[in-house]
Amino acid sequence: VVRLQESGGGSMQAGGSLTLSCKRFDFTYARWCMGWFHEVPGQARERVATINDDGSTSYADSVKGRSTISFDNAANILYLRLNDLNLDDSGIYYCAADPLHCTVVAPAGQKYFNLDFWGRGTSVTVRS
Repeated sequence: VVRLQESGGGSMQAGGSLTLSCKRFDFTYARWCMGWFHEVPGQARERVATINDDGSTSYADSVKGRSTISFDNAANILYLRLNDLNLDDSGIYYCAADPLHCTVVAPAGQKYFNLDFWGRGTSVTVRS
């Protein structure tokens, strides 16, 4: 059974940085899309950044230029580095994975996304 386990959340200072991790278990597909998604209570979950097995990445406008998504193939860990934190970065961050390409399950520039596997999320609070 595919399992995704996020870590790295907590309370951070505005202007600082964070690195979130997502360990991937029992994912045997050769091709894949993985991504980070952000949710604030009462609002829809939004795509933050995605990466394909071919290394191609995509970022939401809200984090473009101050974030990096990456994947460690040896350790099976997805990362999100987010710099210059602001209060709007607070919320729950979810890791997700799918055997299809991100252009199919999480196309850039669109609100739509539909990935098969999700973690339980890690909470981030940015304080002023």
